[in-house]
Amino acid sequence: MKKQVSIIVDNRERNLDILEGLAGSGIQLTFAQLPVGDYIVSDRMCVERKTVNDFENSIMNSRLFDQAERLSSTFKKAILLVEGDDTEFVAQPNVVLGTIISMYSDYSVQVIRAKDASDTVTILARLAEREQEREDRKPKIVGSKKAYTNSQWQQLILGSMPGIGPKLAESLLKHFRSIRNVVSADPGDLMEVDKIGKKKAEKIYEILNAEFLDEP
Repeated sequence: MKKQVSIIVDNRERNLDILEGLAGSGIQLTFAQLPVGDYIVSDRMCVERKTVNDFENSIMNSRLFDQAERLSSTFKKAILLVEGDDTEFVAQPNVVLGTIISMYSDYSVQVIRAKDASDTVTILARLAEREQEREDRKPKIVGSKKAYTNSQWQQLILGSMPGIGPKLAESLLKHFRSIRNVVSADPGDLMEVDKIGKKKAEKIYEILNAEFLDEP
């Protein structure tokens, strides 16, 4: 007898095409307010779904990197599913590629592309089936909203900057001991930290010291 495959869905998910598609595929859906992610497909795997527009916006406001950190610290197998066609990207290709590489290398989050909602349904269903039918891993809500220490907040703040990430943020803080000292450092001082060259040091300095422009 075939096992009943189930997925726990965040109750803020509003895409009816995906929900109806999963239900029509025979997936049993349960709903809850999830601490992280949008779809829990097993006790070790969670999927955060973003449209191309959501993906780009979350890069710009740095929310993506916080989400990736929480995903990977809560689930052994964390997945970011980016839905949409390549022609929908507004950002430069090197920015998109760099972010995808960062997701895997810095946060251990696997990025999967989906063309549309129908493609998303197929991917979610196959992931759930593989996890639950082969290894009997039923979805389970794990984790809670994380209370960060001051040191973790400092790493998250610096790590959200372009080209830094969590590991380099830690190195900067170990060297300068505080965010204030990082902000006060000139490019020459920043270059004393391993893996920070001239161009990266100048970019960090520029971002930290540029005047804020209230752009429309």
